[in-house]
Amino acid sequence: MVAGSADIDAAARSLQAGELVAFPTETVYGLGADALNPDAVRRIFSAKGRPADHPLIVHLPETALMVDWARDIPREAIALANAFWPGPLTLILKRDADVPDEVTGGQDTVGLRVPAHPVALQLLRAFGSGVAAPSANRYGRISPTTAAHVRDEFGDAITVLDGGACEIGIESTILDLSGEAPRILRPGAISAAQIEAVIGRPLADAAGKGAPRASGTMAAHYAPRTPMKKVAGERLRDFLNAFRHSGRRCAVIAHSQPPLADCPHHWSMLPADPAGYARGLYAALREADASGGAMIVIEATPEAGPWSAVNDRLKRALAGAGITPR
Repeated sequence: MVAGSADIDAAARSLQAGELVAFPTETVYGLGADALNPDAVRRIFSAKGRPADHPLIVHLPETALMVDWARDIPREAIALANAFWPGPLTLILKRDADVPDEVTGGQDTVGLRVPAHPVALQLLRAFGSGVAAPSANRYGRISPTTAAHVRDEFGDAITVLDGGACEIGIESTILDLSGEAPRILRPGAISAAQIEAVIGRPLADAAGKGAPRASGTMAAHYAPRTPMKKVAGERLRDFLNAFRHSGRRCAVIAHSQPPLADCPHHWSMLPADPAGYARGLYAALREADASGGAMIVIEATPEAGPWSAVNDRLKRALAGAGITPR
């Protein structure tokens, strides 16, 4: 059941009391704490098992509050906020002195965004300030896109506001505006071309030397516990037939290949467009991970630009899949 106003008000009071609250955004569910309360923020790291030097994104109820969290804000940041907030764009800016080190990972930058989900916005407005929130899952594992996913991770230990399934399904684009040249640190639903159209100049190629640490950019991330393998579409059927003849089952996530006849494998068909694929990716990975197969087989996705955010998540998931958490 989608959270009502009474649930949201109670969750805001929990945040004010220093407790954790999981809430929906248009990207994924976040695990939130009062961003100005260092003890509360440390509870996020403890719950997730996340390294303490990994920065968090601060979610704001409105663009006007950006000045309370950042200094030396460039005009490009204002233009981008006006164009894309509320929405799936995180801006990395020079931090205000009052932002706790626990939020920034000890860096001189802070990540800010205004989410577009109505439940998130109601919660943030009821709370009245910034909420630090990474994805609501154990560190390095598959991000949650439903309230049930969050409960699978944490049980009843954390208050969860149900906002239905997330519309976008993968994390926000992270854009670094703290240096001389803007650069994307993590691709997402807001593309480089959309950003360049607003700021009127090209982005730097990639995160290079001196780039701030940012959420979700570890080499191994978003990963299931089951080993994964990526297979080209034209090789998928031969690979699966060989796997079947070995007497083992696997879980398949495809976008162009329908299930094999008499297929013993768990099969998920995702849309063949990047937005639809992204929306269903994490749920499909969770189902595949729970299917009991010996491997998760991913049909390779196109390399074209619109697929960059999906391919980023798949690359990191492949790097971390099957690694037992510490």
